[in-house]
Amino acid sequence: MLRGVLGKTFRLVGYTIQYGCIAHCAFEYVGGVVMCSGPSMEPTIQNSDIVFAENLSRHFYGIQRGDIVIAKSPSDPKSNICKRVIGLEGDKILTNSPSDFFKSHSYVPTGHVWLEGDNLQNSTDSRYYGPIPYGLIRGRIFFKIWPLSDFGFLRDSPNGHRFSDD
Repeated sequence: MLRGVLGKTFRLVGYTIQYGCIAHCAFEYVGGVVMCSGPSMEPTIQNSDIVFAENLSRHFYGIQRGDIVIAKSPSDPKSNICKRVIGLEGDKILTNSPSDFFKSHSYVPTGHVWLEGDNLQNSTDSRYYGPIPYGLIRGRIFFKIWPLSDFGFLRDSPNGHRFSDD
């Protein structure tokens, strides 16, 4: 009797550990569901939209200019940010001050990316904290799940003219 109960308990614990490891690997390496908050990505992503982020691109250096990514915030490592990749390493970026009065150029150093929100007037991004290390990228967003009226692949940037071609 006791042997049967212990056997079932150990099997249950073993299955729980196995499925927990599988779930961890799936969320760490494949992707997961994310709720985006804040106005910085409007109109592409609204406050409280739910999106799917895949994590394979960051592991294989598959992040491209124009992709929307989830990254660790350089100013607060406990929080994540949702921004669009404007420049990759070696790119020359036209940088604007918040007032759009001063314009200059910056180069994205090796191992870094330049991130900006689609809502340029209401986004804290690389214009404030500079290029971020590639290692802070957690995943690439490519599909909107909620609200159902916007279900599907994400639209292009309203600021497409900001992408560097040289």
